This record gives sequence, structure tokens and C-alpha cells, in this order.
Amino acid sequence: MIRILLCGCAGKMGHAVSAAAAERDDCVIAAGLDIDKVEGAPFSVYKAFADVEEKIDVIIDFSNPVVLDSMLDYALTKSVPAVLCTTGYNKKQVEKIYRAGEKTAIFYSGNMSLGINLLIELSKKAALVFGDDFDIEIIEKHHNLKLDAPSGTAIMIANGISEVKKDTEYIYDRHSYRSQRDKKEIGIHSVRGGTIVGEHEVIFAGNDEILTISHSARSKNVFAVGAVNAAVFIAGKSSGIYGMTDLLAEK
Repeated sequence: MIRILLCGCAGKMGHAVSAAAAERDDCVIAAGLDIDKVEGAPFSVYKAFADVEEKIDVIIDFSNPVVLDSMLDYALTKSVPAVLCTTGYNKKQVEKIYRAGEKTAIFYSGNMSLGINLLIELSKKAALVFGDDFDIEIIEKHHNLKLDAPSGTAIMIANGISEVKKDTEYIYDRHSYRSQRDKKEIGIHSVRGGTIVGEHEVIFAGNDEILTISHSARSKNVFAVGAVNAAVFIAGKSSGIYGMTDLLAEK
């Protein structure tokens, strides 16, 4: 039985992860961590990593980038793998994540959906086939409470395409540009409104034809299930940075 420490257990995603784990017989939420009070949780909830008393096999984090330092300290001290589902990390924080991966197993992904990660693989294939003959635009839509823009998933998609289409340039705000579109550009556009869970669309626009690859998340459950799958996958793994591509390879 894999024992999970759920960081951010009081949030909406924390509740979704708890529900997803409760449906499985190979893992359990052994403890939670959150600055907010959690009523009726079937596990102990702490406000600091140093207070956690239970033996932990893996961390799932759906909290806030400010928690990163203390979480990585705990993971490295206890030699515990971590599944990082939080988005909005800055460049220095990403560097810390990769350094931590030299000493323990880190599962790092901007989106825990299997569908999104398949979309990325399909987009990479399309970029290889089309080359510079097609312009690439990414549109992401989320609820009006989301803080970061563009989404971590949109950046994941763009980064995936950039692995096969070299010398790309991300353009976030076209109204400030008064020039013709360059072939190396990848346009990234954000929409915030209502209760949209998460929608991502990749447009490949060529001469007289357009290919669109899209994914729509209808509830937060898809991310919760993906996070629990990642936790079960990474528990016991050797040090390194892992992602959904590694998980998909075992499917």
C-alpha cells in the first residue's frame, strides 16, 4: 500500500485527489498538509512538513509555488518522491526542481491528464510533418479564478512542439506587434471566464487547409486521477525527473 502525503488537501484539487485515491486499493492518503483548516478529513492534516508524523512513500502537491522550498527540503531529507502538479513556478524554482531530481524521484508535469499529453505527442508529429509550411497557434481557456496565464499546459504544448521545430519564438500579445507573422513564431493566447475547467487547442494553419487538435477537460477529476496514477508510478523509483511521457510508456 502506497502512503501519500497530499499537499494542498483543503483545495478543490485536494478533495478530488482524495476521492480518486479512495477508489483504489493500491494507495491511501496517509496525511494531508494545508494552511487552511480541513473539516472531517479521514487523515491527519498538518500545517508544516516538519510536523508530519506518518511514514510517507510519495508526495502529491496541488498547492502553491511558495510551498516548493519546504516541500523539496522534506522530500530530500526523507528520500521521498514527489509528484508536482502545481503550475506557475518561476525559472529559479524550475531549476531547484531539476536539482532535486538529482537526489530523489520527481514527477513534474504542468498537466496530469493523459489526453493532454497525447495531444502534445500528436502536435509534435504534426509539426514534424508540416515543417514551416503551417503556422502554429495555441489557445487555452480556463475559469476566471485561475491566476497564471498562459497556463502551464499551454507552455508544455509549445515546449513539446519546440523539441521538433527548432528556433521557435513564443508570441503572447500580438496587438503590440506591427509586422508580418514570422514562420518561427508560436502564438499563445489565454481566455479566462466562468467555470471553464480547461480547454486547449492547437491550430496548424497552412495554405487552404487547417488542422486543429483540441482537448477539453470536463471536470477536475481527470487531473486528480492522473496525479494518483503518477504517485503510484513514481513510488520506489530511483532519482530523476519523470513526466507523463514516462507514465504513458508503461501503458
